[in-house]
This record gives sequence, C-alpha cells and structure tokens, in this order.
Amino acid sequence: MSCKLNVDWNQYDQVTICSDDRCLVIKRSLISLATVVLSTGLAAKEHLEQGQQPLLLPETVVTATRSSEPTFDLPYSIAVVDEQQRTERAYRTTAQALRDISGVWVQETSQGQGSPYIRGFTGYRTLFMIDGIRLNNSVFRDGPNQYWNTVDPFSVESYEVVKGPQSALYGSDAVGGTVNAVTLHPYAGPSEYASRLIYSGSSAHRSSQLRVEMTGSHDDLSWIGGITGKKFGSLEGGEDIGTQPGTGYDEYDLDLKLRGQFSTNNYWVLAHQRVDQNNVPRTHKTDKAISFKGTTIGSDQQRDLDQLRQLTYLQLFLTEPAAWFDAATFNISLHQHDEVRNRIKGSGATHQQGFDLNSFGIWGQFQNRFAQHHLMYGFEYYHDDVNSFSSSEPIQGPVGDDATYDLFSLYIQDDLDLSEDWQLILGGRYTYAAADANQVKDPVSGNAMEVKGDWDDVVANVRLLYRLIPDSTRLFIGISQGFRAPNLSDLTRLDSARTNEIETASPDLEPERFLSLETGIKHNSGDWYNELSIYYTDISDMIVRTPTGNMIGGEYEITKMNAGDGYVTGLEWLSRYQLSAQWSMTAQLSWIDGKVETFPTSAPVLVEEPIDRLMPLTGQFSARWQQPNQRLWVEGQWVVVDRADKLSTRDQNDTSRIPSEGTPGYGVVNLRGGTKLTDKVQLYLNLNNILNQDYRVHGSGTNAPGRDFALTLEAKI
Repeated sequence: MSCKLNVDWNQYDQVTICSDDRCLVIKRSLISLATVVLSTGLAAKEHLEQGQQPLLLPETVVTATRSSEPTFDLPYSIAVVDEQQRTERAYRTTAQALRDISGVWVQETSQGQGSPYIRGFTGYRTLFMIDGIRLNNSVFRDGPNQYWNTVDPFSVESYEVVKGPQSALYGSDAVGGTVNAVTLHPYAGPSEYASRLIYSGSSAHRSSQLRVEMTGSHDDLSWIGGITGKKFGSLEGGEDIGTQPGTGYDEYDLDLKLRGQFSTNNYWVLAHQRVDQNNVPRTHKTDKAISFKGTTIGSDQQRDLDQLRQLTYLQLFLTEPAAWFDAATFNISLHQHDEVRNRIKGSGATHQQGFDLNSFGIWGQFQNRFAQHHLMYGFEYYHDDVNSFSSSEPIQGPVGDDATYDLFSLYIQDDLDLSEDWQLILGGRYTYAAADANQVKDPVSGNAMEVKGDWDDVVANVRLLYRLIPDSTRLFIGISQGFRAPNLSDLTRLDSARTNEIETASPDLEPERFLSLETGIKHNSGDWYNELSIYYTDISDMIVRTPTGNMIGGEYEITKMNAGDGYVTGLEWLSRYQLSAQWSMTAQLSWIDGKVETFPTSAPVLVEEPIDRLMPLTGQFSARWQQPNQRLWVEGQWVVVDRADKLSTRDQNDTSRIPSEGTPGYGVVNLRGGTKLTDKVQLYLNLNNILNQDYRVHGSGTNAPGRDFALTLEAKI
C-alpha cells in the first residue's frame, strides 16, 4: 500500500497522511507511527473509516534500541508520554508526567521537587536524558532528588520510558529504568512561520503558567523557541489539611532549537535550554509543615533551594551511508547546574551551601545494516567539574570541593532477525569511571583530605522476542545487567539526609551491580491492547546508608557501605479496549516487592529489610468518550493505592514524611475533558480529586492537592 504525506503548515503541529482515498489527520510527533500503519496496512482501513486516532497501536521509540522502532516489536517494557497526553492531563512537572505509567510512582518532597520511582529505584539509580544527553551527573544523590523538575515539560514533545536495567546501552545509573525526553522539533518544510500560546492555571496549586512559542523555517534552516513563566502559590490540600503554607515558588524557562540541512540526507541541530527555579521550599523540614497522621514538624524557619540548569548542545545527523557506516550521530554538549540552599534554623542562625557543576559531554553513535543484522555501536565521554561551598564549613559544601569526575564508555549492540518469528538483541558495554575530589572533610579528624578512585566494568544485555501470532501477539524475555559506579555524592557528601540525619564522606566504596530477568507478553488485535510483564532484579553490593552512632550538630551521622544484597520483584499489567468509535477503556495494575540487607543501627549486624519507600499495590481505571472528529472528549479516571506499611528502618525514622503506621491508602477520582473552540484554539479542563480527599503519596513531604480545577488554553497563531 502506498503512502504519501501532505503537510498542512498552518495547523502548526498536524499533518494529513493519505493512503488511497482515505486520510488521517495526526500530530506531527506521530508521523513515523502513522507512516508505519498506512504503509503496512495494519488496521489502517478500520481506523481511517471510523475516524479514530491510532490510540491502541504501538508508538515508535528510539530509547530502547537507540534506533526508531515500534514499541510493539521490541522485547522491552516501554511507555511513551506524548505532548498531547501531557496537555490533556495538565502534568505540572516532568516528574508528574510519568505518574500514570504502570510500575512508576512519583514521590514529591514539595511542589517543586519530584522524583519518580521506576521498579523500586529512584535518584541516581534511574537515568534521565534530554535528547540523548545525560541529565544525571556526579552530584546526583541517593533517594529522591529534585533534578528531574529542572526540565520544563512545555519544551518536551515526548517522554520515552524503558523500564528495567539498561546499562549495556546507557551505562552507569540505568538500573530502575531509562527516560529520554525528546524535545520539540522545529519545522523542516517550506518557508513558514507559526506561533503558539499556552496558558495553564490550577486552583489547588494557586498557579499560573504561561508559554509563548514560535517556530518557522526558511530555506534549509528551521527553528523553534519558547519562553515559559510559572508561579505556584501555597498548595491546597484536602478537606482537613487545607492550605499548606510555605509551599510556593517561581520558575522561568527558555528553550531554543535550530535545525539546518547541509545536504539531502544530513543535518545538524543546535539547541539551548535554561531553567531557573527560585526559592523552592522543602516545607517538611520547616515549622510551616502540617502534621499528617502523626508526622513530625520540622524545626527550620526556612529551607529553600535555588536551581539554575543550562544545556547547550550541537548534534550532527548523518543518514546518508558512508564507507564504514550506514548512519551516524555525533554530539557535543555542555550542561551547567548551579544550586544554592538557603536555610534559617529554628534559632535564627542562617546557613547557605551549594555547588556549581559543568558537565562536558561528547559522544558518537554508528549504525550498520547487513544481512539480518542491525549493528549499533559507539562511545560516550562525560567530564564533570564541581566546586562546592558552605557558609559554615570552609573545606567543602554538600559534596567535595575542587572535584572532577570522568565517565567513559564503549558499547555495541546487534539486533538480529533470526527468522520471521524470532528476534534476538545482544548488547554489551565497557565503562570506566574516575573521581578526584581535592577538598573533602575527613569525618574522623575534621581536616581536609583528598578522595580519589577509579572503577571499570563490563555489562551485557540479552533480549529475545517471539512473534507468537504474527499480526497480534508477542512474547519476550530478557536478561540485563545493571552497573553503577560510586559518584561524588556517594564518596564525599556532607549534607542533611532524612529526618535528623547528616551524611558524611565514604571514600572506600565500590560499584553496585544488578542482574534482572524479565518476561512478558504483548497482544494487539486493533481494538484491544494488552501487556503483562513480570520481573526479578538481583541486587549485589548496593550502596546503603548506615548510622555510625555519632552525633554531629544535633543530627545522627550516616555513612555508606556496599552492604546491600537483595532483590526487587514485581508485576505490571496494562489493558486498553476500544469499545466503539467513541468509547475506550484503560485498566492497569502494579505490584512490587523487594528486600535488601542493611545495617539499621551502628551495630555490625546485617538485617534484611524492605527496600526504602516500597511502592504500594496500585491500580488505575479510566473510561474515555470522544467525538469521531476529535472536537470534544471526556475522560474519567479512578486511582486506587493500597496502604504503604512495608517500611525499612530508615522509612520508620523519616518521621516528617512517613506516618509511624505507614502511609494510608487512598482512592482518587478525576474527571477531564477538552474541546476545540476553533480550528486554532483548544480548551482542556481537569477536575482532580473530586471527593476532596486528604492523602499523601508515600514518602512525600506535603499532601497531594485537594479538589483541584485546572484549565489549559492553547491557541495557535
């Protein structure tokens, strides 16, 4: 079946894809999917005749294999959150954009600090990338952190989530999962200009967000740029909690991307991003916190974070075959991250600390196709320069001062078609990491010391896909190794940890290792899509925190050890059903269990405990009605979460965030809808937590919003 593209540039982000006498209007971000659908004839006739968007058909992603492939034909558990989903559900942050994915839940220390847990892991054990460039750096810390919130979701076209260890393809930190934020692309067509205005407001967040965006092209040059301003007030909780003071903050974002064509099949991309967050509070540490089910109140008068993140990169895409590769991509980037924490203690004493980090990255990736092989190989190198400071400690700030960290990798992967029914993916990576911190406070002597170390490892990945029923059913199984080298945060941290804890340097750490077995089934009959996956991850030498028995400034000293042997196991189920041209339903369920050995006290006795912040049993159900022409739609959602009462010792000691009996379960009902007011103006409405329940996501520092009315207005000019 032939396929041609007819692009309506005045619609800004839509294209019309025609096959024979039928046409489908679809978002620009889904062009590759629609092309696959129409060129192969997969359910195309039915979907086109019924006027449906390809909701139940597999998206095309890059992150799983480093090349564009339909998710349905990949032996991985994958989820994609596109721009349309983000807008419809009014996700406020990048972390929130993942919260409706099975196997993922999002802890939020405050409005401006969110950290997704993917298959039991968060912080520096989940890898986040922006257009293939690592956001993770050497100061990322254990447990929840705020760095994912420095990515403006308005600048992102889609989030690609690959669950489970991906160290063979992406190196250190890719343990719980790998997320790649694919940012908005500019036009690459005839000379044209367009702009877009997006306003989003929320009653519970007392927020206003405004995005102004422009895109265009002229000859061989195209561009897109946007400015976003955000203001969040004091968060309104449920019927009993009410207003949660000291939770608001401001943010200002900018992004610009240029794309230039220098030959028929080769082009370059130059981009810059800037995210500036001001006075983002950690409210649970302050006396403004509100107790929930007996949680303790902090003692600080103020504890705020200022963050400035900037990324500039140049990427070269060579898609015309050369002598020794069929396609290649090169990247050179500079990531800058400045963080300042301002603290006013209960006594009135002030304290300031922070760091400045510059991360230089360079990588190259190559593809070759021959016979039944699709070979992918490349190299990566990142170099971090870190300076840290503290108003009360002359030697260092939260991490070692005058420090560097180097991360180098070589990788190769072969995607092999064994037959029409069998597909095999084999991959491996060599990683070398080195740390050198010149100014670190010795926790014993109190003097300055140098911390140095280097580590290397080789990891592998084996994945097998079986097309049980060629048109509809896939079985897959995979064995993946995970690897994480200790970073500057592990080795040199001098900073507050959880409630009443302070972490000191641990210079003698070794890498963590993980081995994961996963099996699953995917079924797609056009109107009905089902996916079930079961996984087990073995944990070896995981770096765990343990108390020393000492007190520093009224807080318990915590150090780190490679003592964490254990496991994480779980099940994820997703089902979507298209009842008719107007009605569809989605249901999903996530269950996880896990234990790891640790030292709960300063006594040298290992105890097996639940992993920190273990995700409770979670289910979702939603039903959606939409007009065939997509001008009006309505969706209801019910989220049910069980009590989180499998607590580690550190969970039990985190009394400002987790109630003593565990975090209560909850059920939340949400209603959302949207309409096209005109061809260029769309309105989205969200009524969240209709019953105005008081609830808290496990491990969070504030309660979730109570009844919330959110409005988003998008106008294309």
